[in-house]
Amino acid sequence: MESSRSVTQESRSKSALWGGTPQYNYISFEKCTRYGIPLEAGREAGGTGDDLPEPAHSEDTQISPMLLPFFWFSFLSTDCARRIQKYVTRKLGEDWIFLVLLGLVMALVSWGMDYASAKSLQAYKWMYRELHPNVPLQYLVWVAYPLVLILFAAIFCHLVSPQAVGSGIPELKTIMRGVVLKEYLTLQAFVAKVVGLTAGLGSGMPVGKEGPFVHIASICAAVLSKFMSIFCGVYEQPYYYTDVLTVGCAVGVGCCFGTPLGGVLFSIEVTSTYFAVRNYWRGFFAATFSAFIFRVLAVWNKDAVTITALFRTNFRMDFPFDLQELPAFAVIGICSGFLGAFFVYINRQVVLCIRRLTALSQFLTKYFLIYPGFITFLIASLTFPPGFGQFMAGELMPREAISSLFDNYTWAKYTGDPQILGKSAAWIHPKVSVFIIILLFFLMKFWMSVIATTMPIPCGGFMPVFVLGAAFGRLIGEIMASLFPEGILFDGIVYKILPGGYAVIGAAALTGAVSHTVSTAVICFELTGQISHILPMMVAVILANMVAQSLQPSLYDSIIQVKKLPYLPDLGWNHISKYNIFVEDIMVQDVKFVSSNCKYRDLQTLLQSTTVKTLPLVDSPETMILLGSVERSDLQALLQRHISPERRRCLKRQMQQKLAEAPYDGHSKGSGAMLPKLKHESFVYVDEDDDTDEKAEVREKKRDCIIDCLRSSKTFGKTEKEMT
Repeated sequence: MESSRSVTQESRSKSALWGGTPQYNYISFEKCTRYGIPLEAGREAGGTGDDLPEPAHSEDTQISPMLLPFFWFSFLSTDCARRIQKYVTRKLGEDWIFLVLLGLVMALVSWGMDYASAKSLQAYKWMYRELHPNVPLQYLVWVAYPLVLILFAAIFCHLVSPQAVGSGIPELKTIMRGVVLKEYLTLQAFVAKVVGLTAGLGSGMPVGKEGPFVHIASICAAVLSKFMSIFCGVYEQPYYYTDVLTVGCAVGVGCCFGTPLGGVLFSIEVTSTYFAVRNYWRGFFAATFSAFIFRVLAVWNKDAVTITALFRTNFRMDFPFDLQELPAFAVIGICSGFLGAFFVYINRQVVLCIRRLTALSQFLTKYFLIYPGFITFLIASLTFPPGFGQFMAGELMPREAISSLFDNYTWAKYTGDPQILGKSAAWIHPKVSVFIIILLFFLMKFWMSVIATTMPIPCGGFMPVFVLGAAFGRLIGEIMASLFPEGILFDGIVYKILPGGYAVIGAAALTGAVSHTVSTAVICFELTGQISHILPMMVAVILANMVAQSLQPSLYDSIIQVKKLPYLPDLGWNHISKYNIFVEDIMVQDVKFVSSNCKYRDLQTLLQSTTVKTLPLVDSPETMILLGSVERSDLQALLQRHISPERRRCLKRQMQQKLAEAPYDGHSKGSGAMLPKLKHESFVYVDEDDDTDEKAEVREKKRDCIIDCLRSSKTFGKTEKEMT
C-alpha cells in the first residue's frame, strides 16, 4: 500500500511538471490543526494555527468535516482583512493625501490667525471710540494695547522658541541649500510663531504676515511628513524632505492672501535656486486647495458674500489706462527700485549699528523687552489720531489702508462729504492737502516699517512694504489726476485717470524691488481680482527689479548676511564679468596639510605656523591624494595625549616600576644577579601597533640599543642570552 501510494503521488507530480493536467496536492488530516487549517498556512498568518479559542471538546475529539468550510472562510477573511489594511496604509501614504492635509491645516491656521487678529483690532478700535471725549484715556488705550500685545509676543517667543523671531524665509532658504539649522522646524517653533504672529498682527503695528507664514507652513509640512512616514517610508528620504519644504513655501503664500498662483511662483523665486519640476503640480495642488478652503471659511463666517479676492477692486475694464500713462508707470517702477534698495540698506544698517555699540547690544540682549517696547511706544504715539496721526491717516490699520488706497475715488478733486468715502475719509483733512497727507504717511511709515521689522517678534516685511508701495503709487496717481483733471483724450473719448490703479502698480513694484521677485505682479492680480493693469504692472516690476538688484541684495539675503548664515548668494544680473573668474584665481594655493607619514616635528611646525581650524589630510606630499580632514583641536589633543612631556615621564615611571618588580635569575653570580629578565614590551616607547614590519624593525633597533647600553654598564653583568 505504501509503495502504491508513493507511485501514484510521483506520477501526479510528473504529469503536472511536464504540462499535463494540473493535479491538486491533498493534505492529510494529521498535518492540519484541529480546526482544519494547514500548519504551514497557520505559520504564514503569523501564528501556529492553534491560537484560536479552545473548543469545548477534548483533545481526542475529532472535528466534523462539515465545519471545515467555516474555518477556511475564517482564515480567508483574516487574510483579506490584512491585505485591505496594507492597501489602505499604502494609499494613505500617497502624495495627494499629504498635500490635502497640508492645505487643510494651513487654511485653518491662516483663517484662525486672521479671525483672532481682526477681533483684536476691533476691540482696539472699540475701546478707543468708547473713550472719545477723554483724550488722555484715549491716548493711554491707543499706546497700552499694542504695547501689551507686542511684549507678550516677545516674551512668548523668548520662552518657547527663540528661533521663531523674525521672518523665517532667510533661514528657510539656508535650510533648502542643505544646511541643518537646529530647532527651526520643530513644533515649539510652530506654536511660538503662530501665537507671536497673531499677537503682532492684532496690535496694529506695521508687521507682515507672509514671511512668518511661509515659515509656519514649512514647519507644518516637516512635522506632517514625519507623521506620514508611518504609512510610507519615502517621507524619510533627504531628497523628499526638500520637496516637502518647497511645497510648504507655496502653501504658506497661497493661503496667506488666497493667491495660489502667485504663491507657487513666489516660493520658486525666493526659496529655490534649482526648482524640481516634479514639485510643480504638488505646489499648485496644495496651494490651490489651501486658498480655496481659506476663502470658503471667510464666506462661512460671513466675512464675504462669495469667494472673491482679498482686496477686490472695481476698475473699468474697457479702457483701464492709456498708452500715454506708460511713462508714469515706468517712473513708478524706477523710483520703486531705488526706494526698495534704500529700504533694505536702512534695515541692515539699523541692526549693524546696534551690534557695533557693544554696550548697547549687551544691554538690549539682557533686557530684551526694552527694544520692542520702545519701538511700539514710539510708533503708537506718533500715529495717535487726535495728535500727529491725523496728518498721516494714523487711525487706519494696515489692511484698511490697503483697501482705501485701492479706492476708485480721486481724493484730490473730491469736494463732497468725506464720510461718504468710508475708510478713505481718513486721507482727507479740511486744512491739509491730500498730497501732504499721503507724503507724510509714506515717509513716516517707511522708517516705522524699517525699525518694526527688526523687533524680536515673528514679523515679516512683505505687508508693510506692500502698503508703502500702494501709498507711493497713489501719490503719483493723485498727481497725474491733478495734472490731467479732465482725463486723457483717446479716439474722441475722454477717460478719467484712476489713482487706484497707480496704487496697485506701486505696491507690486516696491515689493518686487525689496524681495527681488517678479511674481509680486501675479500676487497683485489675485489680490485685486483684476488683470486690467497687467502690462504696466509688469513693466514697473521689471524696472524696479533691475534697479534694486544693481544696488542691494534682497531683504532676505540681507538678513542672511546680518545673521551670518551659511548661505552662498547668487550672482546678480550685473555681475556678468564674475562668470569669467575661475576657482584657481581665488583659491589658496599654499595649502597647509597633514600627511599620513608626517613626523612630530612637522606637526608642531604646522600648528605653530597656521591658525586654520581644519586641516586637510593627504596620503603623502608626493601624491597629494585627499583622505579627509582633521580638526586643529583634535590634532592638538592627540599630540598632547601621546607625545607630551607628561606622557614621557609616565612611561619612564612605568619602565622603572617594571624593572623593579621583574623576577631575578638566581643562577647568575655577583652583581649580575640583580639584572631582571627584561621583556620585549618594556622597550616599547611610543609605537604601540604591531601590524607593520617597519614599526617592528624600529622596535628591534630600540631594543638592541638598550641592550648595548646595559651590556656596557658595570652594574649588570649578564650574558646576551639572559638579557634577551
